[in-house]
Amino acid sequence: MKQLALAILLLYFSQDITAQYYLRGEVRDEKNNILQNVRILLCSKGTYPFTSGNSGSFGIPTSRAIDTITLLLDGYETLRTAVETNKFQRLVMKMLPATASLYKHRLASFTKNLINQDQHYNFSTNESYNNQVENEFIETSTFSETGFALNIDRASYSNIRRFLNMGYRVPPDAVRIEEMLNYFDFGNNTNTSTNSFTCTTEVTSTPWNRENQLLFVHLQAPKLNLEQLPPTNLIFLIDVSGSMDKPNRLPLVKSGLKLLVQNLRDKDSVAIVIYGGDVGVLLQPTSGGDKNKINSAIENMVASGSTPGEAAIRMTYKLAAKAFNKNGNNRVILATDGDFNVGQTTEKELEDLIVQQRQSGIFLTCLGVGMGNYKDSKLETLAKKGNGNFAYLDNLQEAEKVLVKEFTKTMYAVANDAFLSIQFNPTFVKEYRLIGFDNKSDALNDSSSELEGGEVGTGHDLTAVFEIKPNEKVSNNVADSIITIGKYAMMKLQYKLPGASEYTTQTIKVPFNYGRIEAAQPDLRFTTAVIMFGELLKQSKFAQGYTFTDVWNLAAAAADKTDYAQTEFLTLVEKARKIYSGDKKKKKGSEE
Repeated sequence: MKQLALAILLLYFSQDITAQYYLRGEVRDEKNNILQNVRILLCSKGTYPFTSGNSGSFGIPTSRAIDTITLLLDGYETLRTAVETNKFQRLVMKMLPATASLYKHRLASFTKNLINQDQHYNFSTNESYNNQVENEFIETSTFSETGFALNIDRASYSNIRRFLNMGYRVPPDAVRIEEMLNYFDFGNNTNTSTNSFTCTTEVTSTPWNRENQLLFVHLQAPKLNLEQLPPTNLIFLIDVSGSMDKPNRLPLVKSGLKLLVQNLRDKDSVAIVIYGGDVGVLLQPTSGGDKNKINSAIENMVASGSTPGEAAIRMTYKLAAKAFNKNGNNRVILATDGDFNVGQTTEKELEDLIVQQRQSGIFLTCLGVGMGNYKDSKLETLAKKGNGNFAYLDNLQEAEKVLVKEFTKTMYAVANDAFLSIQFNPTFVKEYRLIGFDNKSDALNDSSSELEGGEVGTGHDLTAVFEIKPNEKVSNNVADSIITIGKYAMMKLQYKLPGASEYTTQTIKVPFNYGRIEAAQPDLRFTTAVIMFGELLKQSKFAQGYTFTDVWNLAAAAADKTDYAQTEFLTLVEKARKIYSGDKKKKKGSEE
């Protein structure tokens, strides 16, 4: 024992002799964000590496008054500089161009050379939603080309359902029409390709304006062979803070995750990180075949404490990187009400945080729950910047839909950074309006904003719709061959295959196959009803000349009565009719 104490004492004095200085400092980027896990080399220490901590800080003993420090971090320029070791060092690393582009505001849709006018909607609520600017009609002669990201999110629809089922009006910014359209599966996915999209288009009349037309664009993603799906490496990041202590929050998440676990294979793996007061790893990576162990860990989650979401996200990605399977599907599943209240909590701070993790090859799926303090805007930001998707779970049936029935669509990406551009021929199209895919106001106000491509899962189908004001020379009875010769429109689909750095491009011709909406296929008529419903809820200026009753009549005539989602839609339209007409009656009564 005495020998051990003597050895420690000698070591202490030897360090004191060789390490006369202690270099302290912190590392940040040009946006003043802290940078953790930066690899640090000191000339006096040779190749022995040090790293910055969670707060971006570091402390290194050295024998030199002046030393040379080198900082290395993926996505950033190497920084090498001389430092005075007796002074606190504030070091700034510059992003590489590819990294800097990730921090730019991203647009859901984009029209070349068009300057958008800002609009504002006001809605008083403790929940938060991104302020959106509805797309306007655009003159084709001036701006003939537009485009939009392929968005497979569906969160808006189930969130709308939650409001209506509770008898409340829907916040206008909670309504994202493209997500409402995505929610429905019309069962017509016939794409058997494993490496390319298929596309169909159709032009019909417009129910609310007989002089205009609707252009439907339906895309079907490549479909992977289910038996050959790669192993899945999942990290559950679960909010167990005090705000999750309600039946429709943590208990709902636990039930949904157990449903997911039932379908995992032996070659899949699951780890669980929880945050509520503290952050910790509840379950280290475990084979999907050990379902009892995984379910036991899920069942042991109890809600309490604050919401340190920032620290939890950092720990989760660190664990995901450690368990990374280069031949598998690596994904973080975050379940929360989004009410972060410790650490970086604003949308901008969370956006910067998740962008730092984006290049790791780990995808992010966000599951939102709860009401009253639900932060839709934060989850949308995390999902978009995390190269992933998000859904809102309002009941166990929705959890089963997202985590079981649509698991492969949600979890297995077949295309990344996917977007579609379309160029209309001004000879035939006077003006056009993209319905849905509305942009956030801050993205529109940023002149450096760029169109952000979306992540698309296997077998997913997506519908986009344009309202068209045709030129007078193009009547609704014109022969299709006349317009085909002159090109009614041309589309270009661009996306990256998983793991690829170059874009794959598909060019698609748009024929003028016009027909009356009354004679169109049921799925097109039902889609039109969903659009009308969304614009009424959004209180859109384009929702003119029709009512909730008109929406119900159109949907009822087209709905597949064997499809639960479509029949439920009819119920929601009826509830909305009563809620919104009831508000009008109350106002009249108060005036009297």
